[in-house]
Amino acid sequence: MLLPPDPVLPAGYAMRPMEWSDLPGVHALEERLFPLDAWPLSFFEEELAQAGPEHDGGTRAYRVITGPVPGDAGEGAGTVVGYCGLMCVPPLADVQTIAVVPEAEGHGLGTAMLQWMAIESGRRRARDLLLEVRADNPRAQALYTRHGFEHIHTRAGYYPGDAEAGTGRVDALIMRRHLLPS
Repeated sequence: MLLPPDPVLPAGYAMRPMEWSDLPGVHALEERLFPLDAWPLSFFEEELAQAGPEHDGGTRAYRVITGPVPGDAGEGAGTVVGYCGLMCVPPLADVQTIAVVPEAEGHGLGTAMLQWMAIESGRRRARDLLLEVRADNPRAQALYTRHGFEHIHTRAGYYPGDAEAGTGRVDALIMRRHLLPS
């Protein structure tokens, strides 16, 4: 099977495997970016414990993107500005999480992580890559659609709403991208 090369990142950014030492910073970003439904630190710990090569029984793969935070002269090149996680149990793979700090949006980092997850899913012999996205997140939906994902199901009221803003629960859109022919 011929797979595409790993995605290319903009100058100054690098993608690498998530390490245990990244978890405090990743979790702080998670709470900042997803205040209504952030994963607790223990979720990241459990996920990272299952990461590793498939031949060693690993069903998860997590990456971080490091680099400068645009507009913030105080942040160094090693700052985590994005992260993603993948679960793969062939024939299915699932995007567990994907996030980019708002200051770094529009630089292709989300695209690079999405491409990496599709490539890694193919390497692990998945036929389809699934994800769920909040119905009130059109920017993410547009990214996924541009990369071949299609809406296949809706989970009504899956995500919590914002009690302070008076919004109710939010639907989750389940999206799928075919990776390999059936």
